[in-house]
Amino acid sequence: MDDPKFADKVVVVTGSGTGIGQAIAKKFAENGASIILLGRRKEPLEHTSSELEKIVASSGSKGKIRIFPGVDVSDEIAITNMFSTISKDIGPVDILVNNAGVSGPVKLFTNSKFDEFKECVMIHLTGMFWTTLKCIENMKKDSKVITISTFFTEENKYEQRPYRFRTPYTSAQGAKNRLAEAFAWELVPNGIQSVATNPGPVHSDRIYKTVYPKAAAEFLRIGGFPGLSSVEIEKTLQRLLNVLGEDQSLIDREMESVLQDVFGGRIKNQGDKEMLASTLKGILSKTQEIAEKIQSNTKKMIVDKEFLSQDQVAEMVLNLSSEKMSKLLNGRVIPNDRVFYPTRPIIGTSIRQNAVDISNKVIVLVVNSSAEKDLDRAKAIANSLVKNIKQLVILTKDGKDLSYFKEFHGHSVNLSNEESVKRMFDVISEKFSAVDGVVLLTGEHDYNLELKSLDRKQWDRLVEDYLLVPALITRESATHMAPQGAVSEPSLFKGSKGSIIIVGPDSPIGDKISGVVRARSEIFRGALRPFNATVNQELRDVIRSEIRQYLLLAGNIEGREPDQDKISNMILTLFSKPDGGNNQTIFYVDES
Repeated sequence: MDDPKFADKVVVVTGSGTGIGQAIAKKFAENGASIILLGRRKEPLEHTSSELEKIVASSGSKGKIRIFPGVDVSDEIAITNMFSTISKDIGPVDILVNNAGVSGPVKLFTNSKFDEFKECVMIHLTGMFWTTLKCIENMKKDSKVITISTFFTEENKYEQRPYRFRTPYTSAQGAKNRLAEAFAWELVPNGIQSVATNPGPVHSDRIYKTVYPKAAAEFLRIGGFPGLSSVEIEKTLQRLLNVLGEDQSLIDREMESVLQDVFGGRIKNQGDKEMLASTLKGILSKTQEIAEKIQSNTKKMIVDKEFLSQDQVAEMVLNLSSEKMSKLLNGRVIPNDRVFYPTRPIIGTSIRQNAVDISNKVIVLVVNSSAEKDLDRAKAIANSLVKNIKQLVILTKDGKDLSYFKEFHGHSVNLSNEESVKRMFDVISEKFSAVDGVVLLTGEHDYNLELKSLDRKQWDRLVEDYLLVPALITRESATHMAPQGAVSEPSLFKGSKGSIIIVGPDSPIGDKISGVVRARSEIFRGALRPFNATVNQELRDVIRSEIRQYLLLAGNIEGREPDQDKISNMILTLFSKPDGGNNQTIFYVDES
């Protein structure tokens, strides 16, 4: 083999047993590299390893192949132990490709399980963070970290790309883009480059067999199907999607099983059974039709109406890993999708409308920080609200903080516990007959703290405070603003009213703010923006509610202290905003 491009390089590819990860591993093997494969399932990794061994043998390269089965990138111990073994047995890693991912739940965020949200974020975001952190400990100068994200979180000046039914996915991927940029800044002293790429739709089993059919099933659960309730649609398609596209005999057996398990109580005679069997065939056919329509509509947004192949994505990663391209594009997120995706402009700095009376409103103020600065902000917001509304309820994550709000009705609650938060919102709804608005203050963290210095516990706390808690509070707020039963019967959301406002984290403050500090400050702001966009698309366009979630990001590019009056006034304005109005749901309140 004549001077292979990546001879003597050691490449780690996460999620490399199938799909894009496998294609990337093959591409590097063709170019002389030694490949380390890892993933949760042993069999796909062994199959990929066998394929790579053939490539190495036929090319005459000196590349070696090593697999680490049973390694989930979100598993702190597994990743730590794996890189310890690599360091001892193999030596330095030259290229890390952060590819591992899952589709996550494909459903309306109000109907999603919090554990599913957390799992998706753990794999996409925390998995990328921890894998990178452990890998760079075993990297030398001129090594590369290549991260694969998604085009749905590519940001424009006034736009965000919503991806309906994919809130945890878009949130995690948005933060991952910004994290790849922040790592680039931090790794300059190490001589290591960090580049991300956003492939668009790629030909894969995941998108054809998982994402599109599940999205189609969710459209049917929301829109309805003759003869079935929303709950029956959900239970039916959870089962039947597993056999979509399989042999007809397998489909027939699963349909028979679904008839007994889901509809046993409705079947009184053979006629009932035949009618329901016909209905199941109809809904499965409709699901396939909608899935194909989603695929067709996506293709129409691509210049040549073609999805990328896995091999094309692998070629892109190979090029980004070269010395020339990685240094040229260090710190950038490279689009690789060619998708023209029209979206509403949703970012603003201020809003002016004729106010409506909010004296009958019940507002919940959630304080997710015990820092004095954040408690002062919460107190100012509380004082501003209480003069204008019927009832203000303060929720703090630490019982000690309630002493700060003695003159208000307050409770402490574990804000990261799903049952505790739901129970508290149930109590508020029962006592005051409504939840009209919710404000969550995320607080802020120290942007001067290096990412490289964080241990896993510190990182997990950041993810919890700035992504998981906002997601849980948003979901519980929206479901308590709608009539009881709306989660299982989404048509009940139509016309429901309410406002959910997330405040923070702020921009960095100071006269001379370095690029690395700015990059760190954007990681979780970069999670909340696509989360906001996706949630609002679902609330507005999918379930036709008048509930809105707003994101207020204080501070400005000059590094001045946030203006507390502007924050309080904006919150009052949003609560007193007439229904309808502007598209803007993200506000940079100190840039006006």
